[in-house]
Amino acid sequence: MTQSVTEWLQRSRLMVVAVDKDEGRVLVKDHADACTELSCHERTIVVSDEEMGGNLEALNPGDIIKVESAAGRAEKIVVLRRVWEELASPEL
Repeated sequence: MTQSVTEWLQRSRLMVVAVDKDEGRVLVKDHADACTELSCHERTIVVSDEEMGGNLEALNPGDIIKVESAAGRAEKIVVLRRVWEELASPEL
């Protein structure tokens, strides 16, 4: 069975659960409510509407993100939707 674009988008999105800036780790939850810890490094960039090239300081628990990884580490984290936008959404 083929996966629709909408299903693929839903599966590629992650929700930030916690951010440990000192250790360079981000705990995320996927669509199936499974949690995973992402390993980041000083070159990991965070891209959002507010800023380009930020760091883990730009992430908030509840943010919806997409992650681009290389060699088992998060290289680029794209904020798709901020937690405050998620809470204000009529979809809830």
